[in-house]
Amino acid sequence: MTLSNSLSREENEVAALAILNRAKALVSPALETATKRVGDELSPILDHHLLVGGKYVRATLALLSANAAGADDEVGLPGALAIELIHNFSLIHDDIIDGDLERRHHPTVWSKFGVGPAIIAGDALSTLAFQLLLEVPNAERFAAAGRLADATQAMIVGQAQDIASEDKLSLTLDECLTMEAGKTGALLSCAASIGAVLAGADRAVVEALADYGSHLGFAFQAIDDMLGVWGEPAVTGKPVGNDLRLRKKTLPISIANSKGFDIFTTPLGHELTDAEVKEAMVFLDECGARYETMELAEKELAAALEALDRAPMVDEPRTQLAVIARYVVERDQ
Repeated sequence: MTLSNSLSREENEVAALAILNRAKALVSPALETATKRVGDELSPILDHHLLVGGKYVRATLALLSANAAGADDEVGLPGALAIELIHNFSLIHDDIIDGDLERRHHPTVWSKFGVGPAIIAGDALSTLAFQLLLEVPNAERFAAAGRLADATQAMIVGQAQDIASEDKLSLTLDECLTMEAGKTGALLSCAASIGAVLAGADRAVVEALADYGSHLGFAFQAIDDMLGVWGEPAVTGKPVGNDLRLRKKTLPISIANSKGFDIFTTPLGHELTDAEVKEAMVFLDECGARYETMELAEKELAAALEALDRAPMVDEPRTQLAVIARYVVERDQ
């Protein structure tokens, strides 16, 4: 943990981006090759989606978990690819559910190609993830596929809970945390441990890495939720208070509700006006929801780092996992 703890925020960001870019350079071309398997009809759609890019955080965790268990990148690569395929399947479907027209300033798949093709493209990525893992029939691959299936199911359940929350004025804090554990934590937990599973690591190593990923998932989502309210539009690409405007039941909202502040008092289906967004932001600040959201992110970061110390791992990748964790909490987009 020495490297991560001794670096300034700017130095840690530089180190994290170097780690992420290295993983992306390995995973991105392999991902493009893998998606050619889905056929000529879907290839242009998937090429369009993958052009949007991304930070490859989940793929990076998969590679580093293999490295932490003493294996090289090639051992962790099938897990990194499978994780990225599942993540991108969820993004394509989420854009349909949310009606989003753009992702990172590019048209979303459904807005460019239609809902039907987008659904099929997402389904194809999900199936391909398991095909890649299971094409080599050994115990490690089977175990990794089982872990990914459980994480995918948890993610889907979390998304279903999110959709169901649209019919409620609010969520309790426990309900919100349960939803976010499924939506974000499950896949990050899998990403952080799947490389070690493929490497045949001891159970103690796999579970320590899984716990690291789970805590990192909570921290990741807490920061996402904070940026959804207070993020700078020039950086996030979304209007200030966007989650409030859309009445999303995120962590700051649930914290406020637990303190007796009713943020969403207008009828369901009503999108908040600019004036109502500003008023809600004042309430959230006054009740401490912003501070407590950040406090939760910091607490989960500490728990993630503690998990890395619970089992024997190779020092350099363990330190790199710590750098990535800190970067996730300190990011502004």
